[in-house]
Amino acid sequence: MSFYPTRLDAAADRAVAPGYSRIGFRVRSRAWPPLPPHALAGRSAVVTGANSGVGKAIAIGLARLGASVTLAVRSTSRGDAAAAEIAAAVPGAVLGVERCDVADLADVRRFATEFLGKTDRVDVLVHNAGVMPTARAESAQGHELCLSTHVLGPLLLTELLAPAMARTSAARVILMSSGGMYTQGLHPDDLEYRTAGYRGATAYARSKRMQVVLTPVMAEHLAGAGVSVHSMHPGWVDTPGVATSLPRFRALTGPLLRSPAEGADTAIWLAAANDLPSGRFWHDRKLRPEHYLRRTRESPTDRDRLWQYCTTAIADY
Repeated sequence: MSFYPTRLDAAADRAVAPGYSRIGFRVRSRAWPPLPPHALAGRSAVVTGANSGVGKAIAIGLARLGASVTLAVRSTSRGDAAAAEIAAAVPGAVLGVERCDVADLADVRRFATEFLGKTDRVDVLVHNAGVMPTARAESAQGHELCLSTHVLGPLLLTELLAPAMARTSAARVILMSSGGMYTQGLHPDDLEYRTAGYRGATAYARSKRMQVVLTPVMAEHLAGAGVSVHSMHPGWVDTPGVATSLPRFRALTGPLLRSPAEGADTAIWLAAANDLPSGRFWHDRKLRPEHYLRRTRESPTDRDRLWQYCTTAIADY
């Protein structure tokens, strides 16, 4: 099986709408073999932001493949409601709901400590929780909210759960990025978005670029523990977050938007498929370029500065 797209497939992504819409998914998925029905039997998964949208769809997909799934969410009441929906869709699913505010590094530490007191293994860790603030906001530790939610919190949670992942075979970490990251490069002199006029959509895209830049760094860092790291984007998906944060975009593209289940597919596939190259960026079950624009390319020095900044920021937590 080739992980690389055909020329026609790659061209659909370059044109954006054909590749990112439900049209691209439905055309491409015709060629995909089904995953074995018990591909994740006996395995455990943690999905952040799993109370709605793509996160809930990922949790459903993992449960259908036999995984026990922990929904790590900010609101346990919403998490409980999501778990009830998942249980109804997947009879016999083994589910847990735990509170975890990924943006709050202290809460990430608390969650990890309590969670590891209940389990000694994690096979799949999906970083799906996301935010798109309308105005610049900061986490409890004073970090810009997109940076803390999409980068710092996931890095810390991965580090804290790494020993439990190292006890399993072929554990993997999956970061839910966004096609919007193609519009942004790194800004190593302003990672906290302090010096320019703030735009939530831009801050979101910048932090999603950071996830992709750090994926191979994380992969190298965890390779000795036998843990692979993957980032991916789901295409254009109709979710509550899109409706709230990007109403104009949703109004313009509504008929073309993917369902949450379609957006979740590649994350579920990354969790279950075998022999995948670590440290790479995926969309619709294929490897995709990390850049389309020259201006977004980062230097090794910029990448190292990002890694150093992030590891320093989480070091005390």
